[in-house]
Amino acid sequence: MHVTLKLSLSVLLIFSLGAGLAHAQSHISARALIWTEDTDDLEWGPCPPFLPAGCEIAVLNGDPAKENVDVFFKLPGGSDLPNHWHTSAERMVLVSGELHVTYEGQEPVVLTPGTYAYGPAKLEHHGACVSTENCVLFIAFEEPLDAVPVEN
Repeated sequence: MHVTLKLSLSVLLIFSLGAGLAHAQSHISARALIWTEDTDDLEWGPCPPFLPAGCEIAVLNGDPAKENVDVFFKLPGGSDLPNHWHTSAERMVLVSGELHVTYEGQEPVVLTPGTYAYGPAKLEHHGACVSTENCVLFIAFEEPLDAVPVEN
């Protein structure tokens, strides 16, 4: 794919991700915060269009357009996470469900609740929420939040 087209698709994706997260709650706080996936006033917004229907993101702390943002990422049970990458490294803990993840060049891993995972910046990966319940991940991003789809 031509470099300009790839850049245009990446920019379009970042704008669509930002627009979807505009509906999610954003907190930049010097106060202590406590969130659970079931907190009543937690605001969930849509994921980028390349992700499965029913996927949602809730901003827990920070601004998705800036460095150091924390989110809950909800993937519907029984759905697949297409191949993609992030500009930022991501530090994750699975909150609920069972998620199988494969990073390029590595063996698949199984995440169960309480499992910590680290994904290096720009490393392609895909996954599947194999449980019937939703898979909810806590993810901490070091750089502004994005998700860039990979065409196979």
